[in-house]
Amino acid sequence: MQPFTLKYAFPKGISHAVTPYHFDPARQLNVLPNGRPAVSDPDLLLAVGTTTSTAGSATHFDD
Repeated sequence: MQPFTLKYAFPKGISHAVTPYHFDPARQLNVLPNGRPAVSDPDLLLAVGTTTSTAGSATHFDD
């Protein structure tokens, strides 16, 4: 039997998110399509809260 809290802790289906930035391995940070660092876009930061990359660690934050 699954514990009660796990019914609400995990999403039921797989969600696919599209991020407006990508990781640039040469610069070791997330960049926008125009090449600017993702953390330089205040609207993006307000929308997503943070731009997390997996550059060597799942807890690496660019902002």
